[in-house]
Amino acid sequence: MPVEALGDYDPQNIFAKILRGEIPCREVYSDEWALAFHDINPQAPTHVLVIPRGAWRSWADFAAGASDAEIGGFVRAVGTVAKQLGLEAPGYRLLANAGLDAHQEVPHLHVHVFGGKPLGPMLAR
Repeated sequence: MPVEALGDYDPQNIFAKILRGEIPCREVYSDEWALAFHDINPQAPTHVLVIPRGAWRSWADFAAGASDAEIGGFVRAVGTVAKQLGLEAPGYRLLANAGLDAHQEVPHLHVHVFGGKPLGPMLAR
């Protein structure tokens, strides 16, 4: 179900529950700024989600309200995850959906890390 509107942060979204330990995940990486785990419905041989630990809905929300330390820590975590997964040399794709038109399904900022095969063009023509 797509996010209807990016109003207030919903503390009952699935990623918030994962961060609180209420729902298990297949963890790949964790630090004070981010958590990374395997997607439950992978779209590539490697498909990992990286989420910030803070209550952020979108990149715009995160950029406007997060501290410099949170932003830097999260961006570094995304890069660390790609390197840890061995995706740097062959290549990988990062994807972050925001809002209805992008089909954001969980109202918590998250970055998809795709890799493990040639991924083809970014958007269907």
